[in-house]
Amino acid sequence: MPPESGGPDRTDDGRYVIVKGRRWRATDPAVPEDAAAALRSHLMAARRAVREAKRSTDDAALRRARDRVQRAKVALGERGDPWWEQSGRERDRRWRDGLAWFDGHGGQ
Repeated sequence: MPPESGGPDRTDDGRYVIVKGRRWRATDPAVPEDAAAALRSHLMAARRAVREAKRSTDDAALRRARDRVQRAKVALGERGDPWWEQSGRERDRRWRDGLAWFDGHGGQ
C-alpha cells in the first residue's frame, strides 16, 4: 500500500509498515496525533538514553532506558497486544496509560 503522507509503505491491511524490506508493526491509527507525537518524543528520548547508557556501560541506566522504550512502543501500539485485536476502550486506555506514566515519572 503506498504511503499517504510520504511515510513508509504499509501492508494492504495497514497493520505494518515496510522499512528497507522489513515489516514493523504500525502505530495504532486510533491514537490521536497530539498523543502520538508526545509518545514519539518520549520514545526518541528513551532511545537517546539507551545510546548514552551503552556508552557509559551503566547497566542500571540501560535497563531503565530500555523499559522506557518498551513503554512508549506499547503505548503507541507497536508492541504488546496487537491494536487490531483490542476493543476501542482497550486501545484508548493503552495510550492514555502510557502518556500518564511518562508524564508522571518516566519522561526523564
